[in-house]
Amino acid sequence: MASRESTTPTLGRRTVTLKAHLDATPGAVAEPLTMGRASAPSVLLYKVMGKMFAILTIRGVENVILKCDPQLADVLREKYEGVGHRSHLDRRFWISVNLDAPRPPPPATARPGQRANRRRKSRSPGRDSAERVIVMADSSSPRRTP
Repeated sequence: MASRESTTPTLGRRTVTLKAHLDATPGAVAEPLTMGRASAPSVLLYKVMGKMFAILTIRGVENVILKCDPQLADVLREKYEGVGHRSHLDRRFWISVNLDAPRPPPPATARPGQRANRRRKSRSPGRDSAERVIVMADSSSPRRTP
């Protein structure tokens, strides 16, 4: 008989950080989804008031699919190598973020207070969570020096 620990996926540090952030989102409910004959869930579907805003992969590649403002989705795909489209969901509103992908260094002219002033109020957790996820993943990873 297999132990329970062998069926529980080991989450990477970035996935754990992101999961904690998604779990703390007001009104968010995580629903585990098992694919095929697997005994352990492979993704967590995050919903607020029954509407999905994030799909977090908890087995394999550290990845999250997020609902995103269409204009912001295009900007993020151009700006970050690890942002793209990976599923059957409408690419205008959904982006896939590979948490292991390299991210460009922050611009030298940016100051911490500038970012907060430019952020607009979103209508749902998924609208601006995409950029927060990228920034959060970047802050939880150690900087690599060449």
